[in-house]
Amino acid sequence: MKRMVLMFLLLSAGLYAQRLTIQESIEMGLKNSKDIRISQSKSSAAEAKVTEANSQMLPQLKLGAGYTRLSSVPPFQVQIPILPKPITISDVILNNYNIRLSLQQPIFTGFRLSSLRSAAILNGQAAQADYSKDINEASFKIQTAFWQYYKAQQLLALLNENLLQNQRHLEDTRNNLKNGLVTQNDVLKLEVQYSNTKLQQIEAQNNLDIARVAFNQAVGLSLDAKTEVDVKDINADFSSYNSSAYRFDDIIKEAKSNREELKSMQYRYEASKEALSAARSGWMPQVFFNANYYYNRPNSRYQPPLDQFKDTWDLGVTLSWDIWNWGYTSSQTRQASETSVQTETSLAQINEAVDLEVYSNFLTYQRSADKILVSRQSVDQAKENYRIINDKYNVQLATSTDLIDAETAVLQAQTNLNNALVDYEVAKVRLDKSIGRRIY
Repeated sequence: MKRMVLMFLLLSAGLYAQRLTIQESIEMGLKNSKDIRISQSKSSAAEAKVTEANSQMLPQLKLGAGYTRLSSVPPFQVQIPILPKPITISDVILNNYNIRLSLQQPIFTGFRLSSLRSAAILNGQAAQADYSKDINEASFKIQTAFWQYYKAQQLLALLNENLLQNQRHLEDTRNNLKNGLVTQNDVLKLEVQYSNTKLQQIEAQNNLDIARVAFNQAVGLSLDAKTEVDVKDINADFSSYNSSAYRFDDIIKEAKSNREELKSMQYRYEASKEALSAARSGWMPQVFFNANYYYNRPNSRYQPPLDQFKDTWDLGVTLSWDIWNWGYTSSQTRQASETSVQTETSLAQINEAVDLEVYSNFLTYQRSADKILVSRQSVDQAKENYRIINDKYNVQLATSTDLIDAETAVLQAQTNLNNALVDYEVAKVRLDKSIGRRIY
């Protein structure tokens, strides 16, 4: 009995598709996105870079140890004339051990360390902005795949409905042929129409399968997973669609303050100026505080040397200054300067691209909203025309050609309306994304 229940559950899981709303799709897709994982990893790496830069400004403590075996040499002896044997001043110590604990604290590095730290912080902020941008980009891809899947579903549903309608008309026309009310040519025309619609149905089914695969990949499911999109919350009467919901001047300002690409590049430009400051530090002296603790056997500061562990220490301040390094510092400075110029120019390019993208998406959004209203009117007109032609056909006042044309017009109008609806949803999301609004 348990085995039968288990088999039933497994079969049920395979037969019933997983229905996902757009919000559920976004949550699942972002959770499974490999691009987001990479972006998050880059952000974490940038945070680690800040920690690395901070560590360079703090005291560095190092421990070293070593052992050296020396070759044998005569001991240090002094011969006194009145003594028969020389006096040994220092024995030969062949085994040498040394342990050293060193501390170094930067005092002045020409602002190199502080500049590198500031650059790391700015690059970290840029990586975080990129992470936010990548989430929005991934969300847009998921929503686009969602609506394309919905469009394919609706088109197939329309064709299925139209095919049933064609079938009913074909059956009625065949009955009329038996009663001598229509000609064989009328039947043939409807049969051709039915075959053409059947071909469209096959193509629509294939497009639906492709759209499902793309959707499954976008949300991180297996390509052959059985899924459906749930769009029950969509506004069927189109009353909320308003082509004047956005004002261009306002959304341009909003985009300039919200777009993560602009923030990221601005951070990188500021970081490039800090990197230039760090490169220029090579022309300045470097000052460090040093402290060392020694525990050696023998310890060279004890004379004569003893084959014993002795500890000593020292403190000091060191200064180093590259007086001449064959243009190394100037080359680094030039490279940093050119990088700053490139970053500043890229920032200007992104600003121009944002203007163009927002304006283009704004126009597309307006046209897509207008298309919905026109398509809705077209559907009403096509349905009314079909109703009139169908009534005339039933009383033999219209030909099968007229009926086919009317059915085709209804199907085309409904398809256009479905496409306009989906295009509007995608255009609105694309416009919000280009403005810099969160779409997830």
